[in-house]
Amino acid sequence: MRTKENIFKKIQGGLVVSCQALPEEPLHSSFIMGKMACSAKMAGAKGIRANSIIDIQAIKKSVDLPIIGIIKQDYEGSDVFITPTMKEIDLLVQEGVDLIALDATKRVRPDGKTISEVFPLIKEKYKDQLFMADCSTYEEAKEAYKLGFDCVGTTLSGYTEYTKELKLPNMEMIERLVKDFPIPVIAEGGIWTPEELRYIFELGVDSAVVGSAITRPLEIAKRFIAAIP
Repeated sequence: MRTKENIFKKIQGGLVVSCQALPEEPLHSSFIMGKMACSAKMAGAKGIRANSIIDIQAIKKSVDLPIIGIIKQDYEGSDVFITPTMKEIDLLVQEGVDLIALDATKRVRPDGKTISEVFPLIKEKYKDQLFMADCSTYEEAKEAYKLGFDCVGTTLSGYTEYTKELKLPNMEMIERLVKDFPIPVIAEGGIWTPEELRYIFELGVDSAVVGSAITRPLEIAKRFIAAIP
């Protein structure tokens, strides 16, 4: 049985590879995501971040690594789309996801409430479930820590309206989180090079998530093509 301690121990000091493809992308397929996860494990990844129940199920059949699970779902009237409501959390808990990540920004959620209002209810319903806070600012991570999240991530830094001008990876935020909070810090967002990743680990993070730079060839190809004079 995976406990809180051994899940974080399994990913500590290692790379979590995000295996996701949006519906409009050529690699959108649970079968392909399973193969992506298998490749990541063969390379030495310590965990997988995955979106949707069908992808998570395929990845579970391919690898025995801790999974950070999310469900991306758009709701009219809200910018929150990473595991935005209790419906998505229920599905991820039922699937047995090791660590559930959800938007922990200050933005209003689809039900009209903030994370400060809803997370106590989530934690009360699922006392033994591990939760990761996807944050965009230091202040949001601080609130997530107070609310009782098991770990904090920089996932949404640069992706909210009020942080979109920030340079990624957000090294300053990562450094402050490591310094100030006793819970695991997972760096995520805009990590494109091994050199950036090495520096992030030197800052003292518990783990880091890399997605687009590894598993999204469409985005990788665009970067190379954009470099042509």
